[in-house]
Amino acid sequence: MAPPRGFAAYKKKDGILALSRDSQSVSWTPAAPPGSQPTVTLSVKSITNLQQTPASSPKVMLKVFAQTPGVPAPEAHVFSFTSTSQARAEADAIKDALSRAIQTDSLAPAAHGGVSSSAAMAIASAVSSTLGAGRDTSTLYDDDQLKSNVELQQSLLKANPSLSKTFMESLRTKPDSISNFQFTSQFWSSRAHLLRAHAIERSQTRGAYNVLSTIKPRTEENTIKLSISKDQIQLIFSQHELVKRAYDENVPKLSEEVFWSRFFQSRLFKKLKGEKILEADSSDAVLDKYLALDEDLERSRRILAAHIPHIIDVEGNEQNHSQRKGNQPDFSMRPTSVDRVPIIRTLNSLSEKIMSHVAPNDIDPSEPIGMDEETFNSLALRDLQADAEENRIILNIKGQGRFFSNDKADDTSADTLLYSQQDPHEVLKSIRMDLASKGPEVDLASAIGVDDYSSDSDSGEPHPSHVGSKASLRGATTRLYDAIAQQRAQNEDLSPNGLSSAASTCDLSSTIFDRLSLTHATTTEFLHHFWVAFLSGDPLRAEEIARLVETLDRAMDRIRAVADDAEAERLKEVEKLKKQVRDHYERTHKKLSFHPDSVKGGAEVVNQLMGPTVTAIGVALRKYKEALVQEDDIQ
Repeated sequence: MAPPRGFAAYKKKDGILALSRDSQSVSWTPAAPPGSQPTVTLSVKSITNLQQTPASSPKVMLKVFAQTPGVPAPEAHVFSFTSTSQARAEADAIKDALSRAIQTDSLAPAAHGGVSSSAAMAIASAVSSTLGAGRDTSTLYDDDQLKSNVELQQSLLKANPSLSKTFMESLRTKPDSISNFQFTSQFWSSRAHLLRAHAIERSQTRGAYNVLSTIKPRTEENTIKLSISKDQIQLIFSQHELVKRAYDENVPKLSEEVFWSRFFQSRLFKKLKGEKILEADSSDAVLDKYLALDEDLERSRRILAAHIPHIIDVEGNEQNHSQRKGNQPDFSMRPTSVDRVPIIRTLNSLSEKIMSHVAPNDIDPSEPIGMDEETFNSLALRDLQADAEENRIILNIKGQGRFFSNDKADDTSADTLLYSQQDPHEVLKSIRMDLASKGPEVDLASAIGVDDYSSDSDSGEPHPSHVGSKASLRGATTRLYDAIAQQRAQNEDLSPNGLSSAASTCDLSSTIFDRLSLTHATTTEFLHHFWVAFLSGDPLRAEEIARLVETLDRAMDRIRAVADDAEAERLKEVEKLKKQVRDHYERTHKKLSFHPDSVKGGAEVVNQLMGPTVTAIGVALRKYKEALVQEDDIQ
């Protein structure tokens, strides 16, 4: 089968674009002079992205991005297909062949344990990208480009104060053996998803909105003040042609400040907002002459030229099928003037203008756009399709429950097993005998052992625990409160800066808790660096691993320092409460019950929160010492 080719213009010169026989390169040969050699040759391995105009575009163009060694940014080559009848078919054939070649090239290194990210990106972009997108979005998905984008990283650090603190503290306490480049590469390698989300967020732009409703003059010291930006002025001009016309006709006769000051106090401003104009409103000799003009002449001409079905053309119904005789039609079916409900007509007209700038989506979803049928079917969501009919032999096994049970014979509880061994007749007989021994007046509460007027601590003898006793009720209440506290702690919201709010600082002060959070983040970062270097097996990184071990030792010292400060803070609070108890006793000669253990927080809470981190550091140090011992034994 001959490789695909087509007539295409490159830099306004006619020629032929063709794929090589081995599908490893694509070349463009100029048509004049005849017999010329290819002037543009792009290898498949160098292609990073493909873009093609959509099927609805009258021009057929293919944009190929190729990465040249030594050049930081890929170079774009645009080929315009010039065939009068086969332009779209030739472009689709060349694009499909290039996509298959890139995919084949990307699978080759993957079979040997490698990954070709640029080729994979080219496949994704070739299918979903079009020239109408306006820019290359591969940087939003490629990890290598995200990790090398310093400007994006700095923007993310400014937007995320918690991440910025972690980065600066980790950079300050890193070992000297790790360069700044190595540290930043390792730091962002585990946070590529944050960079990608931030890049997508920055790429989004705000659409058009009703700008007049957001501009509200304010009165300060008997003076009307107004703040308006250039972007808002541009939006006003684009949404209201009448304001642009008034501006062109009266400026520079009037200064811009005077024009906008008079406009926002005029009747024209109220009309464009959809508000009713009252007699008490101030008049303006310059702007009032625009009140009688149609605010959108172009829209009126478009409506008159368009074909409106009679079923929704209320004014047309009045002309073709008048109902002046008999009962009047419903209010919603009577044509009304603009002055009756100006806000509704104004908002509808403005909404129509805003939506006219949005890309239409009322197309046939069954028709593939920008790709051929084969590519469309390969990208279809298989999980949304109906399950295929199964064609298999069903194997019936009796007693399948024994294959899924645990060590017990069944999942029944101990109480169920106990009750199943009892005879109902004997149980009822025992209950009747107990009730008969209590006499005619039976107190069921005392019969089952519940006594609300006594305490379990009145006598030294222990009471048997049974259903309904105070010990059982206290135990159930304690378990219920513990479950509620645990659920509340799990559902505790985080504050906007990424750290816990004051209500969830685990009885620590906000200063201590912030220090503890920062220490935890930096320690986790250095643990990540340690395991990457330790598990690499590279003997050249032995010195770096030793420096990281020293850093982990210093991390333990920082944890102990935070625990000591937290304990000192707790003791200070205990002394403060003791002083209050003594002052109260001196004033009233009454003792208040106080126990130092009632003050929570301190080193105990710090050690509990940092327990998993301390354990992880201990494991890392133990593995490092074991590796040193094994190396000494080998030598």
